[in-house]
Amino acid sequence: MSEDRLPFSYYRGHKPPRFATASEIQAARILDYYRVPWLYEPRTFILDQDDRGNILEAFTPDFYLPELDLYLEVTEMKQSLTTAKHRKVRKLQEKYPDIHVKLFQKRDFVQLAKKYNLSMTS
Repeated sequence: MSEDRLPFSYYRGHKPPRFATASEIQAARILDYYRVPWLYEPRTFILDQDDRGNILEAFTPDFYLPELDLYLEVTEMKQSLTTAKHRKVRKLQEKYPDIHVKLFQKRDFVQLAKKYNLSMTS
C-alpha cells in the first residue's frame, strides 16, 4: 500500500488523498493523531485574473479542517518554497478576508511527531 493510500480515520474526502510531499503525509498523520477531521485540497482560490477572466494565479491549500473552518498549507524547508507560499497566503488573506489559513513548515510537524512519539518516516 503506497503512502497516499494509507487509511486515515479522520479524512473526510470521498477519494483517497494523493499527497504531493512527505510533509503532507506527516501533517495528515498528525491531524489523525489529534482526531481532527480534515479534507485534502478541497478548494482552489483564484488570486489573480486578467481582464478577460483568465486565471493568472491560484492557490490550493493542502488541508481544510471543517470543524475549525481553517485551511492549512504545509511547506518543505526550502526557503524559495516558503517565501512563495507566504506570498500566496498573504494574497489569499487580502482577497478573501473571511478565509482562515495558516502556513506550517515541515519542522513544525516533525517537532509534534517527536513530542508524541509518532513515526514520521515515509
